[in-house]
Amino acid sequence: MLIVIIGMTMFVSIRLLITRRKIGYLSMVVALGIFLLQYGQLVHQTLSHNTGDVQTFTALVLKVLAFVMMNIGMYQLYNVTRKRDIVVFCLSGALSVAAALTYWYAPIWLQSSEEHHALLRPLGMELYLFILIFVSFMLVNPRIGQNGKYQLMLTVYFVMHTVHMANLYLFNGSQRALDLLERTIPFAFHIVLFLFIFERVIELMQAIYISSITDGLTRLYNRKYFENRVKQYVQQRVPVAVLFSDIDNFKKLNDTKGHQMGDLALKKVAQIVKEETEDAGICGRYGGEEIVVLITDPDTKAESLAERIRSRVEEETNVTVSMGYSYYSKGVTAEELIKQADEAMYQAKTTGKNKVVGF
Repeated sequence: MLIVIIGMTMFVSIRLLITRRKIGYLSMVVALGIFLLQYGQLVHQTLSHNTGDVQTFTALVLKVLAFVMMNIGMYQLYNVTRKRDIVVFCLSGALSVAAALTYWYAPIWLQSSEEHHALLRPLGMELYLFILIFVSFMLVNPRIGQNGKYQLMLTVYFVMHTVHMANLYLFNGSQRALDLLERTIPFAFHIVLFLFIFERVIELMQAIYISSITDGLTRLYNRKYFENRVKQYVQQRVPVAVLFSDIDNFKKLNDTKGHQMGDLALKKVAQIVKEETEDAGICGRYGGEEIVVLITDPDTKAESLAERIRSRVEEETNVTVSMGYSYYSKGVTAEELIKQADEAMYQAKTTGKNKVVGF
C-alpha cells in the first residue's frame, strides 16, 4: 500500500519534472525512487525470510538516503541551488557515508555478545537520522514554502523513528502496539508528502494564473482581464463607473530622467490607485502610463474617488495625473464605457492637466 502511495507521488513529481525542468523535481524523483527501493527491499526481505547483515545494512542505507534526498529536493523546489548549497549537500553525503561505515566497524569498538553486536551495528545510522531531522528543522524549514506541511512531515517522521527505536532497543520488538505503530505511521508520513507535492502543483497553477491576469511592473490587473470584468458587469447591467487616468508628461520624464525613474513613478501611482480602490472596485494597467479603475461599489462616487487619487499622486509623487470618469447607462457597451472615460481623461489632459473631468 505504501508503494502505491509513493508511486502516485512519484508520478506527479515526474510530470512536474517534465513540464518545469527544475532540479528540485529531479531530486524529489530520486528520493521517491529510493523510497520505492527501500520498501521493495523490505517486502522482498520479509517474503524471503532473509534478515542477514547485508540486507539490514541495505535497508538502513536506503532509509537514510531517501530522507536526505527528500530534504534536498524540497529545499531546491523553493531555492536556487548555489555553490554553498552544493558544499552542504556534499557534506551531508560524506556524513551519511561515515554513519554507514559505523555499521561495519561497531563490533570492533565494543567486545560483547553477538546479540549485543547485532543491536549496536545499526545504532550509529539510527542516531544519525535523529540528527538529520533536527538539522532539517533548523536549516531547511525556514527557507521553503508550505512550512506547516513540512513541519508536520518532519514531526511524523520523528515520531515514526522514535517508535522504531523504542520498539527495537527497549522492548526488542515484543510490544505489539509499538509494532503496529511502526507499520502504520509511515502511511501518515507519505500521505503528507503526497499532499506537499500536490500543493506545489496548486501553487504553480496559481502563479501561472496570476501572471496571466496581472501586469508584471505594477502588479495591477492587465488590460485583457480588466476589459473582461467590465464586460461582465455591463452585461449584467450593474450600475458601475470607469475611471481612466494618465500620468502627465510621462514621455518627457522618461526622456529626461530615464526609464527607471518613469517605472518608479508608474509603480508609485499604481500603488496609490490600488490603495484608494481597495474597497471600491478593481484597478488595472490599460497600457503605457494609463491606469484604469472599475468602480463596483454603489456607494462610491467616481468624482470623489478620482479626486482623492489625483490629490495623493500630486502630494506623494513627483508626477501628476489627468483623470476622466464615466457612469454606465442603459444601452452602453463595455467598450463604449471605457472609451467615454478615456475621452473625459483626454479633455482633462487638453484643458490644463492634473484635473478630473466627467464624461
